[in-house]
Amino acid sequence: VQLQASGGGSVRAGETLSLSCAASGSINRIDDMAWYRQAPGNERELVAKITRGGTATYADAVQGRFTISRDNAKNTVSLQMNSLKPEDTAIYYCNADIRSYSGAWYLNQWGQGTQVTVSS
Repeated sequence: VQLQASGGGSVRAGETLSLSCAASGSINRIDDMAWYRQAPGNERELVAKITRGGTATYADAVQGRFTISRDNAKNTVSLQMNSLKPEDTAIYYCNADIRSYSGAWYLNQWGQGTQVTVSS
């Protein structure tokens, strides 16, 4: 079971980026999926989380600008980031709680991270 993130890049303030993360392997179901970020010198922080049923929660810093979504059939989670600010610059990681067909749970599974850089 693994997560693969994609879609990072460099943009200017006010522009838009979209991140995507796909889970692969022997997956029976995925519960909560989330995006975290870590800026240099800072701890990793939660950006947005979405339940299997589609209920989303956001960090105050991104509320109203970012939208998290998921496709349960494709085992993917996405993050649409609008009105980006320089302070959004960080490495973004996807995260998920995954159950395999063997019954084993892969809790707090992390993707490899993708860099987002926003210049002023």
